[in-house]
Amino acid sequence: MAKLSTHVLDTHSGRPAAGVEIELHALEPGGARLIASARTNADGRTDRPLLEGTAVRRGRYRLVFHVGDYFRAQGMKLPDPAFVDVVPVDFGIAEDGGSYHVPLVCTPWTYSTYRGS
Repeated sequence: MAKLSTHVLDTHSGRPAAGVEIELHALEPGGARLIASARTNADGRTDRPLLEGTAVRRGRYRLVFHVGDYFRAQGMKLPDPAFVDVVPVDFGIAEDGGSYHVPLVCTPWTYSTYRGS
């Protein structure tokens, strides 16, 4: 089944990042358009894919992860401004109906992503 999913891992604490606000934007010639939002569950995943079925269409997208708010909620004292606060991940979907997984691995000082399965 076609879908776009994500999850967030807090490698500073060594666990899934629960409660991270995530936005999905379509990147269009006129700018970015918000098309979905979610919050991660106890497993660091969204409860449902951000896109499913025919909604998975070829194009440019941006996931926005609000990890600074997550780390503050964990009681971490972050500098002001935080070094890593809001993480945008721009990526492309090359085929209609494909299956894409775009996770984020992060700490208050670093992050990475990859195309998962």
